Amino acid sequence: MTKINEIYLELCSFAVFDGVLKKPLFRRFFEYAKAKEKDEKLLSYGAFVSEIYRGGASLTSLVKLLTFEDENVYVKAVGNMEKISGEMWNTVEHELDVLSEFASLTKDDFALDMGKDGFLPSFETGESSLKTEYESRLGSIGKYGYGIFASNGMFSVTNEGIIEPIASADRITLDKFVGYKEERRSVMNNTEAFLHGKPAANILLYGDAGTGKSSTVKAVANHFFEEGLRLIEIRKNQLLLLPKVMGEISGNPLKFIIFIDDLSFNQNDDDFSMLKATLEGSASAKAKNAVIYATSNRRHIIKESFSDRGGDDVHRNDTIQETLSLSERFGLTVLFAKPEKKLYLEIIHELAERNGIPVTAELETEAEAFALRRGYRSARCAEQFIESLI
Repeated sequence: MTKINEIYLELCSFAVFDGVLKKPLFRRFFEYAKAKEKDEKLLSYGAFVSEIYRGGASLTSLVKLLTFEDENVYVKAVGNMEKISGEMWNTVEHELDVLSEFASLTKDDFALDMGKDGFLPSFETGESSLKTEYESRLGSIGKYGYGIFASNGMFSVTNEGIIEPIASADRITLDKFVGYKEERRSVMNNTEAFLHGKPAANILLYGDAGTGKSSTVKAVANHFFEEGLRLIEIRKNQLLLLPKVMGEISGNPLKFIIFIDDLSFNQNDDDFSMLKATLEGSASAKAKNAVIYATSNRRHIIKESFSDRGGDDVHRNDTIQETLSLSERFGLTVLFAKPEKKLYLEIIHELAERNGIPVTAELETEAEAFALRRGYRSARCAEQFIESLI
């Protein structure tokens, strides 16, 4: 019996990492192992190597990634600090050994199995200490996580409430910003406290458009990725899904920012009550390992008209206070105000120097004219001006 047949038979009995076997890489391997004729094996082998190439050309690295991302009964039990039976532990050890053997397969192993001389598509294979690395990650599961959260930092929510990785997540970092240092420090300090298990507030970042509110939240999430922080973005019209999302992450060892961008409500908006319940800590809507960070162009998130202050409501003042109270439910509010001329030009100077553009009086005049044509100064306006010069 060849090495490949031995590994195939071992994989067939997987009980803990059986989810890994459903991945395309392993499906292609199973097709190869089951093939009888040489041409069928060659076709299956080509498909198998194609899957490796899609994952970066290294079989060892791809197997590690799939193993670390697997959301199985064992890793969930570890994450929830449950007792692991000796039987399950023995199974986990054995299956990790088999996966290590699989990750060490080479082109020559397949050539020997097929009795094939001549050219075969090749792939990389490296040293594999899968069991050691896996246990090391579980020892810091609060930083690494598991499942889709193991290798992704930002997520969105489908209309069915399913959490999915954002394929082209914003990789912005804190060192890209100019100005608003105190505002960002407030967000950073709160997030750091949250990660260290200290009391942390839900945050409302409000102020003028283009001042960097949303970018700040994403940069903070990127900065603390290695510390076990993940960001889940949920749209305002999805707030009724909050209890479902919170339920999905409540037992996870990682920490989460639930991010709501450009938040505002109309009167009698159904989503208003759901967010209010979550901010008040309703048991059905709040997870202990999550905070809510929202951005808005408005300090008072409810849109009002003068007619709303009139009307025939018997307890009109109570109704007004109810609509104005939502922003007060955030433990921390951070204002990103429209920059005055001095700050605007500081941002221009910094961005110009980063891009090798000489800082001159003429540059300042052009920057002011650029802002005047758009009707306002902002960090975004400064970036657009420098980009136009580049």
